[in-house]
Amino acid sequence: MDKLAIEGGHRLEGEVAISGAKNAALPILAACLLTPDPLELHNVPDLRDVSTMLELLARMGVRVERMGDRVRLEARQIEQALAPYELVKTMRASILVLGPLLARVGEARVSLPGGCAIGARPVDQHIKGLQAMGAEIALEHGDIHARVSRLRGAKLVTDMVTVTGTGNLMMAAVLADGMTVIENAAREPEIVDLASCLNAMGARINGAGTDIIRVEGVARLHAASHRIMPDRIETGTYLCAVAVTGGQARLTGTSAAYLDAVVDKLLDAGCEIIPERNAIMITAPPRLRAVSVRTAPYPAFPTDMQAQFMALNCVAEGTAVIRETIFENRFLHAVELSRMGANLRVDGNTAIVIGSAELQGARVMATDLRASASLVVAGLAATGETLIDRIYHLDRGYEGLETKLCALGARVRRVRG
Repeated sequence: MDKLAIEGGHRLEGEVAISGAKNAALPILAACLLTPDPLELHNVPDLRDVSTMLELLARMGVRVERMGDRVRLEARQIEQALAPYELVKTMRASILVLGPLLARVGEARVSLPGGCAIGARPVDQHIKGLQAMGAEIALEHGDIHARVSRLRGAKLVTDMVTVTGTGNLMMAAVLADGMTVIENAAREPEIVDLASCLNAMGARINGAGTDIIRVEGVARLHAASHRIMPDRIETGTYLCAVAVTGGQARLTGTSAAYLDAVVDKLLDAGCEIIPERNAIMITAPPRLRAVSVRTAPYPAFPTDMQAQFMALNCVAEGTAVIRETIFENRFLHAVELSRMGANLRVDGNTAIVIGSAELQGARVMATDLRASASLVVAGLAATGETLIDRIYHLDRGYEGLETKLCALGARVRRVRG
């Protein structure tokens, strides 16, 4: 099992390109199931989760062609409307094929999803919404088995804000009979990107980016080309990495427009941030100031940046309070940060972090994707070497991490086996 070795204490400087967004690419890849015509996508990141989704689509009969960051998909005929456990167990986003399959062929069998161990992330909102649209759904031997002659438009009110649920229901609705209204919809930029792609394919979606999305069903979607938005979480992670090393860097192919809450906190921490049209410039202060955060659905502070800011606060001046309101098990990285000398304590969904001038390199273990990123950030700031185990989590969400960090002057290497 690969590990990541980081020699800390090196100031990050220079320029790095941000990849396409994993959380936008995965539902957009699944959207190819909605039409027999080709869908061409650009700026698709080379990630383990993307490879898993492409393998899943290929098993269903989708013709997949990949050249660099370009992917061409053609679902002329869906041979099996099945998402098997061996693929779904590694990636929760596999559930995103449920809505498109049901809309296109009227049947789907999808294993209940796996993914990161960061707490319960039930799919009941997906099921409830599809049932309201006329689907018959049964849970059989760990699988979701859904059938319908044709989905019909409906008013859907989710009990909680769910990004994957909003995406799944939006894709199901584009081929439904009549108008579907999704209330309490997720407002994330990735939902806007999905809607943009679907509209380019001939869908009629209004309100994406607000909490009420209206979808007028159409009989058929057609071929389209779409460019995946930049990854705002990768962007935020590199901003934190530069900040903890006292560095200065320019991140290209991205935008501060997707990161208002994160940028505001970095400004509070003492960083200078200069947004450009397709880039962000960051200059870190000699010593960061501690910043408290509370996670909440977009446009508030993202749960996917909580772990990185915990690492940042470990080396900042002052005390920070971090409240996690989205996932109940998303403080697993706190134990690993403590191994590196962090002064923190966790009480339920709240962590108190007392900043220190120094962390120490240590052997640590990644527990989920964003926890892995927090350990990288901490390792860059620490003295000595940090060895991060189970970095397959990182490979799920960060394209070429060690290559990009080394280009900024970090000392990072992958240890095989």
